[in-house]
Amino acid sequence: MAVHQPTHRSPGFHLSSFRGSRAASAPETAVSAGAGARTARAHVFAVARVLMGFVFLWAFLDKTFGFGYATASGKGWIDGGSPTEGFLGHVAVGPMESTFHAWAGAAWADWLFMLGLLGIGLALTAGVALRPAAFAGTVMMALMWVAEWPPAKHLSDGSASMSTNPFVDYHLVYAVVLIALAAVSAGDAFGLGRLWARLPLVRDHGWLR
Repeated sequence: MAVHQPTHRSPGFHLSSFRGSRAASAPETAVSAGAGARTARAHVFAVARVLMGFVFLWAFLDKTFGFGYATASGKGWIDGGSPTEGFLGHVAVGPMESTFHAWAGAAWADWLFMLGLLGIGLALTAGVALRPAAFAGTVMMALMWVAEWPPAKHLSDGSASMSTNPFVDYHLVYAVVLIALAAVSAGDAFGLGRLWARLPLVRDHGWLR
């Protein structure tokens, strides 16, 4: 009588199960890694946003109260000093030199400049209205770039301009950073960006985002 031995398939079953579980875990690992990278990226942009906000807020505070850094003590806006007269009045190069001289110290120029610094600084720090802040900040940085006019090798009086780069300076870098922060909605992390986006007015007018 022939005796048929039972066929054991358990090793093959366990191997296929292991392969199946490994294949199933791979997408989960990829999703987890992708989420981690997005979170890290959001945090980096949030930190950059707060730092940029402090750049504008500090400029506003120093020019208002005269802390003795860029603005001498006793010469702040609150003491009767002009936030624009020192910078615009000393423009010595570029196609808008005479225009900036005419604007220097004007009340409307002082108010626009200071409100711009304050508004952009608060928006960046809080993480709200990043698109309007990016637009206003870019305009401000462009005007300051023209005032310093890096392409010139010499000032109007013929002396060396001491320009370190004929095109790229920190004004352009700041402008690009502002645009990038608005483009990635950097206010959603460590900020009030999500709450701001849910406001009816902001939902109806995306440019306020």
